[in-house]
Amino acid sequence: MRDTGTVPPSAPAPKEGPAPVRTGRLSSPGAVPALPDSPKSSQSPEREEAGSRHARRFGLPVATALVMGNIIGGGIFLLPASVAPYGTISLVAFGVLTLGAIALALVFGRLARRDPRTGGPYVYVREAFGDFAGFLAAWSYWITSWVSNAALAVTAVGYLDVLLPLHGSPWLMMTGALVVQWVPALANLAGTRYVGAVQLVSTVLKFVPLLLVAVGGMFFFDADNLGPFQATDGGAIGAVSASAAILLFSYLGVESAAVSAGEVRDPRRNVGRATVLGTLGAALVYLLGTLAVFGTVAHDELLTSKAPFTDAVDAMFGGTWGGAAVACAALVSMVGALNGWTLLSAQTAYAAARDGLFPDRFVVKRRGVPTFGVLVAVVLASLLTVYNYMAGTARVFEILVLVTTFTATVPYLLATAAQLYFLASGRRDRVRPARLARDAALALAAFGFSMWLLAGSGYAAVYQGVLFLFVGVLVHAWMSARKARA
Repeated sequence: MRDTGTVPPSAPAPKEGPAPVRTGRLSSPGAVPALPDSPKSSQSPEREEAGSRHARRFGLPVATALVMGNIIGGGIFLLPASVAPYGTISLVAFGVLTLGAIALALVFGRLARRDPRTGGPYVYVREAFGDFAGFLAAWSYWITSWVSNAALAVTAVGYLDVLLPLHGSPWLMMTGALVVQWVPALANLAGTRYVGAVQLVSTVLKFVPLLLVAVGGMFFFDADNLGPFQATDGGAIGAVSASAAILLFSYLGVESAAVSAGEVRDPRRNVGRATVLGTLGAALVYLLGTLAVFGTVAHDELLTSKAPFTDAVDAMFGGTWGGAAVACAALVSMVGALNGWTLLSAQTAYAAARDGLFPDRFVVKRRGVPTFGVLVAVVLASLLTVYNYMAGTARVFEILVLVTTFTATVPYLLATAAQLYFLASGRRDRVRPARLARDAALALAAFGFSMWLLAGSGYAAVYQGVLFLFVGVLVHAWMSARKARA
């Protein structure tokens, strides 16, 4: 049995001397009470070498960049063409989704203010509903992160092929996908100082070409390019819902700062601000970029475009140099997203391991980063990538990616339900009475947005995603048995 720093029941109690001092989180007035101790409770972020030059807490700019970088991956470069068949009414869907994402961001900010520990949705769900619900939140989020990383890396190869022609070689494409995954993983292993640096630089670099199109496109905007407001049959509500189904997952990642709250300076204040600022920044880029592409590329051409931002740059300035520029921006964007999602995967597993719900090794930290969690995430994603190329088919890979659209939303739904529980139960340590009505309205809006995300993932994703969750039930049973024997 692991030494937890407590006296076994069979041992005589000490008769004198001061009470032993716990070396984990320090209590302070107004702090959120710690959860019941587990074999991991002494392994907290505060135990890390605070003076390490490789470990550094994120300030508001880096935390905001983490949110924006994780929300905006490579999908932004295809979104205008994806929603063009529905007409410019898709911009209305963008607006509706933005409101829902901001409501969710505000709820995460409220929850992080009350419980600013690493783990985000997992921490809130476990506090409200216990170990099993907390495990499901952590498990589903963890699955989402490394499967999505593999998908993102495979997508990045398409842009890499523009810069370094791979000539369709499966071996070269597989090698490129693995390199794209391991570069941000190595940045994570180097410590939080380097994670923050990569995230900030990649966020700035990716926004240069995006803002070039979003802002510069307004000077070349031609209303004749917009095409019809509603390009499909049926009512306006049906068109908005159909285009929203494509755009729904553009805002996944709003929880990024909350998941890494333990590495953020002054998390009670900065997590909420970074979450809202990052979501607003991403929404602004999405809306302006899509509108600019709509106004610079003819609607008929946009319907068949495979690189709408490239076409927009070519239409604005002439020539074909836009392809290389957009490919560079897409690669930078994806590396930044991989950098952030690799950290979130490790942080979620770390938080669950700290409470005895994931294996012990996930709690190991070096330079402020859960190094074992980083290695497991990148190795699993790499194996999935190799399998995808070796099998010679993307079908299995597509199914797994479809499942992640469901598993990514489960923690959102549970976290918003936890907020509603705190509000409805009248927990004085969780609720400010003066803000009860406002917080309840935000939580209900965020809950509805999460349900919409689940519905938008489709029947197949929900069916297969539930099976994925049930595999996690077996893991939970094994971990619970270990805890019972300890």
